[in-house]
Amino acid sequence: MDKVVGSAAEAVADIPSGASLAVGGFGLCGIPQVLIEALLDSGVEDLRTVSNNCGVDEWGLGSLLRAKRISRTTGSYVGENKEFERQFLSGELEVELVPQGTLAERLRAGGAGIPAFYTPGGVGTQVSEGGLPLRYDGSGGIALASEPKEVRSFDGTDYVLERAIVCDYALVHARYGDRHGNLVYEKSAQNFNPLCAAAGRVTIAEVEELVDPGELDPALVHTPGIYVQRVVPVRTHKRIERRTVRAQP
Repeated sequence: MDKVVGSAAEAVADIPSGASLAVGGFGLCGIPQVLIEALLDSGVEDLRTVSNNCGVDEWGLGSLLRAKRISRTTGSYVGENKEFERQFLSGELEVELVPQGTLAERLRAGGAGIPAFYTPGGVGTQVSEGGLPLRYDGSGGIALASEPKEVRSFDGTDYVLERAIVCDYALVHARYGDRHGNLVYEKSAQNFNPLCAAAGRVTIAEVEELVDPGELDPALVHTPGIYVQRVVPVRTHKRIERRTVRAQP
């Protein structure tokens, strides 16, 4: 039952090139930065990531992107990442843009064992009708576009069928974790972390504070240990994506 591993490098050592990864966080809030850095150091490539966004230049998933280790990403927000924009428009990166609520539900459904669901989000747009650019050809043309999705009417309202997401691995960041893998996220760091944790076949959690089993209040646990295979205690520097302050009077 003790799921603690000695280091982040050990935790990600078996992630191969070509793996799919569900990565928690929103912007730079709650991202598993230490695990991402360990993955960068491991040298794996051709990764297919699923995350709300792809970090910023040289931080978060942006560090893997800059090193050209990501070949495809699914997310809802491009963010302030110039390298992301450059790779996408040049045809180096395949991108699946998904409405944010739909992305969250696709991950939740994957963790719950639900293969697909209907949602009104995206009906009447390229999300449901197809033609959304997934990869450009580098010359302004579309090399690969999304396919049309099934649309059905329920009680007079149209809904589009969306497939659940299950990834080979999930990387998440928690404020507290115990040796059994139970996790508690800090405030807004709950964002996509619980969803990603459930959607990974192998879930690896970096935790700021490791406690013994029984120390966490069961009523406050956000991710039960049954979803988590590895836990690694970390010390991490938290960056602010955009610092906005008033001038001193």
